[in-house]
Amino acid sequence: MSDTWKTEGDALVSDRQFADFATAMAFVNAVGAVAEERNHHPDILLHGWNKVRLTLTTHDAGGTVTDADHALASAIDALPA
Repeated sequence: MSDTWKTEGDALVSDRQFADFATAMAFVNAVGAVAEERNHHPDILLHGWNKVRLTLTTHDAGGTVTDADHALASAIDALPA
């Protein structure tokens, strides 16, 4: 897991900024595909015109960070830039 992730309360959070809206949307779609494959879904906020905030927590585990969150964060980090 890269240093783009930080702990906020009981969640892992990553804020990303992209060159434009289309690139931010492409990233969101790529994250969605990885999340579907793993059946573990982050909260995704697309804001501004080029910013994305990802929040990972395991709702089934009472809203805490689990190994599934760390694994998904690593998989997201492995997506093409």
